[in-house]
Amino acid sequence: MSDGLIHSMTPTTRLAPGEQVIHAFHPDKGAYWRDHAWIAAVAMAGGMVILWAIGNPHVWTGAIGGLAAVAVRGFYVASDEMQARWDLTDRRLLGPQGRAVPLSEIATIRTLGSAVQLVTRGGDKHLLKYQADRNATRARIETAMTGANA
Repeated sequence: MSDGLIHSMTPTTRLAPGEQVIHAFHPDKGAYWRDHAWIAAVAMAGGMVILWAIGNPHVWTGAIGGLAAVAVRGFYVASDEMQARWDLTDRRLLGPQGRAVPLSEIATIRTLGSAVQLVTRGGDKHLLKYQADRNATRARIETAMTGANA
């Protein structure tokens, strides 16, 4: 695999003969910023609690620091995260940076915020981040798993 493919945010794995892409999962900009708003709220509260605990008289600066840190991170990685794509085939889930997960190897599917986490039988974990409807994403993968195992 060439270095250019390692950092690709779209699937680069070739389809097997007869394999078909049945759906592409793209990140949702609204979900991205909603998740970052929640993270910022937690960071702001955490920063204030830490400053309060160490006796700093300027507790309010923790909120500014937490918000600034999450905002900088959010704006910095947004362009990459919005390019990520996962392709669901009739056999596998193909993701960024060469990820390829056979549907028959998925042991657990969980949701966390706007993300869907896949855990394989071997213990590998993969995240489909910033889904507009995480439950619909989960259901679509589960439906494809049923078809692949039939």
